[in-house]
Amino acid sequence: MSDPKTKACVVIHSGAEGSYAGKQGFAYFAGLSAQTVGTRGICMHLLNVPPGGRAKAHLHANHETALYVISGEAITWYGENLGESAITRAGDFLYIPAGVPHLPVNLSQTESCIAVVARTDPNEQESVVLLPQLDAVIP
Repeated sequence: MSDPKTKACVVIHSGAEGSYAGKQGFAYFAGLSAQTVGTRGICMHLLNVPPGGRAKAHLHANHETALYVISGEAITWYGENLGESAITRAGDFLYIPAGVPHLPVNLSQTESCIAVVARTDPNEQESVVLLPQLDAVIP
């Protein structure tokens, strides 16, 4: 990990930091975080949602999330009882406020959905709260 006091720029080469399993049920390609480069207010990762893949219902209690979809198409169910939805395709951005329950699903059974995910928490998994009571709401 880089020492943030050095004020040096740090390059993370694609795949160099490996991947990790998120509480949400997906594997993330490690990118910029407190653990990899010493960030203090942001993290940024690459997410590959496999064909037909879906996350566990969850929220990020203390941080905002921004996504940019590189390829594929997903629907994100969100809000109280996951009663709202937003479809994102390649080239779309999605903003999820802190504390909003959500559950993304890849709409394709043959293609991955790949997105860049940025969050306002350098320790990306710390404020993830699983909501198992909402998992069955979306079949």
